[in-house]
Amino acid sequence: MKSNRMLIVAVIAIAVVVLGVGSCSAGLFDIFGGDDTTNDTSLDGQEINLAAAASLKNVYDEKLIPMFEEKYPGVKVTPTYASSGDLQTQIENGLDADVFMSAANKQMDALVEEDLVDNDTNVQFLENKVVLIVPADSDSNISSFEDLKDVEGNIAIGDPESVPAGQYAQEVLNNTGIWDAVEPKLSLGTDVTAVLNQVAQGSADCGIVYATDAKSTDDVKVVCEAPEDALKTPVIYPVAVLKNSDNPDAANKFLEFLQTQEAKDIFEEFGFTIHE
Repeated sequence: MKSNRMLIVAVIAIAVVVLGVGSCSAGLFDIFGGDDTTNDTSLDGQEINLAAAASLKNVYDEKLIPMFEEKYPGVKVTPTYASSGDLQTQIENGLDADVFMSAANKQMDALVEEDLVDNDTNVQFLENKVVLIVPADSDSNISSFEDLKDVEGNIAIGDPESVPAGQYAQEVLNNTGIWDAVEPKLSLGTDVTAVLNQVAQGSADCGIVYATDAKSTDDVKVVCEAPEDALKTPVIYPVAVLKNSDNPDAANKFLEFLQTQEAKDIFEEFGFTIHE
């Protein structure tokens, strides 16, 4: 009888230990991250069409879109990258887009005026810097924007008519008093990535891009940042859900994800600054 009682006690003790280990393991699993997916299946089957400035391609394709799709396995994010001006025009003409992220307020503000943006979701989100770059193997004497007056070859910038990076470049060149001197040498790119490629491939002696673009490749090097007094318009990236979104719930969840600390850390890893 005594041995039976001891056996029962032993079985109970083993059960307690097993349950304790199971709880502890679950706790450790949670502490160290575990499965990052959510149990939210209400968004399953939805697609988020993201219209984003070309300068955001690397951070979205390499990190943020895969992270979001891992977190919400039932949702697919399909990006379209172009200059912010081109994207504005496409949205005005009916582009199937749920979220717009511009490289300047000008394009977002225009869509707000046309009542195409859910302005309650409009966030002044990121900041960037404007920099002067040359090919990585360049032995030129360019060390400042002022030196662009003496450049004999091409100077690559985005087309100021539609590319925010080009608009910022024009502002810097105007405010430093050298626009008239350098205008005949300008090679206009359709977006900031095209400008970066011109310099990286050596078809332009130098170019004006965002700091994040320069950071994305070893084929160029930064000469200097635009002087603060030459760039009076901050380089702000707003993001918002569009009113014609077919999947506003998923789009809002995507915006919510972008503003998490883990997403902000990725943006900063790629050279952006979070706008406070």
